[in-house]
Amino acid sequence: MLVPYNFSDWRKLVLEITESMTIDVEYAQEIIQQFRQMNVNISIDDFGTGYSSLYYLKKFALTQLKIDQSFVRDIFIDKSTQDIVITIISMAHHLDIEVIAEGVETKEQLDFLKRHGCDEAQGYYFYKPMPAEELNEILKAPIHK
Repeated sequence: MLVPYNFSDWRKLVLEITESMTIDVEYAQEIIQQFRQMNVNISIDDFGTGYSSLYYLKKFALTQLKIDQSFVRDIFIDKSTQDIVITIISMAHHLDIEVIAEGVETKEQLDFLKRHGCDEAQGYYFYKPMPAEELNEILKAPIHK
């Protein structure tokens, strides 16, 4: 049994799980359920790349899924990739699961994802990895519109 740490709002915490973490489905389901009872959000990372990803949507109490960057990268390469991304977003929303796209590098990718209802995006389009000090300066700066 997990022992809750005295944290004021567990809903701000998101734990990302990968397919390899869920090899022992019953054990993973038990641990995930304990976190969900504490209102910790659970996200499945790299969605669409594993052989049983759909099974996880059914079995685990997920709050988020992250579309793998390989789909985002290839979104304009072929129509089938676009269809897969649109389907993932729609399916997740029908299950009340938030969708985050990984690996967004261009405005065109972001616009496509927004147009099809993707909830959030992350990637180099926004910022590349940086030292904490540099991030602190960005966060302190006023926002210009």
